[in-house]
Amino acid sequence: MSHATSLPAHRPASAAFVTHDPSFAAVLGASPQLARVAAVDAHEGPVYAPDEHALYFTTVPRATAGGGPPTVAIKRLDLDDGRISVLRPDANVANGMALGLDGHLVVCEQGTGARPAALTRVDRFTGRVATIVDAHGGRRLNSPNDVAVRSDGTLWFTDPSYGFLQGFRPEPQAGDHVLRYDPRSGRLSVVAASFDKPNGIAFSPDERVLYVADSGANHEPGSYDPERPHHVKAFDVVDGRRLANERLFAVVEPGFPDGLKVDSAGRVYASSASGVQVFDAGGRRIGEIALPGAVNFTFGGRDRSVLYITADDAIWAAGLAATTPPRPKGA
Repeated sequence: MSHATSLPAHRPASAAFVTHDPSFAAVLGASPQLARVAAVDAHEGPVYAPDEHALYFTTVPRATAGGGPPTVAIKRLDLDDGRISVLRPDANVANGMALGLDGHLVVCEQGTGARPAALTRVDRFTGRVATIVDAHGGRRLNSPNDVAVRSDGTLWFTDPSYGFLQGFRPEPQAGDHVLRYDPRSGRLSVVAASFDKPNGIAFSPDERVLYVADSGANHEPGSYDPERPHHVKAFDVVDGRRLANERLFAVVEPGFPDGLKVDSAGRVYASSASGVQVFDAGGRRIGEIALPGAVNFTFGGRDRSVLYITADDAIWAAGLAATTPPRPKGA
């Protein structure tokens, strides 16, 4: 769900960063930079692994012979030497990913007609896969899209029906929901059911607010209906278990939101057709990283201030003053 374009490998700050409010200066700092770090088919799920100084990502879905389901790999970019390797050559149409508290990848596998959709745990060094959850109340998952890991170990993820709409998953057995999985109890519960197509998901730094993108304006690849949702909603997190006070946080245009992250100051970042838009905690758009084709992104780097952006044909790095919240202690 990207808007690919060809851009020079290095872009001057005057072209790469667009200010809508003076407060955006706190995001940029004195010398923001945007550069392409790798030409590769990086599509979704970027995850920065600080112990390796490496970036993991899922690739652009590739058509298979005979009209079978698309093939998606999980790849690794070594940020020291630029080498790219394959962790899983066929990752069951994987999409979003996150770094689990135990250091493993938590992967949203969209599944196929023959293989179930699931949330899985993938060892970064061996590629070994274990299923975390693949059904809810006896009903199969639709096609998990993105996941956020809370400091208590619970996994919150979006489960839209894009796999069915794109022709590689069976007809849905459940709605397009936001779900919470508790690994201690094994319980999977619906925490939000008001979305057209729930997509990106992220917690505020204090985990009291959950942000969820709705990309309902896009159904089949290349489609866009401005009458459908293209916004981000916010919820209060109650007792770490349920959501309350649903509200519209921000409308994203042009295009629709996909990737979603927050920084240490509570600002919210959302991808759009024109790049990565940045909102303050009140939902006011304060600036933008102008990068048409941006799909998803994650903070990383040794000082936690580099925003790595996947754009289908490349990975870009935006050097900023903003930083990502630190990982929970013991993670």
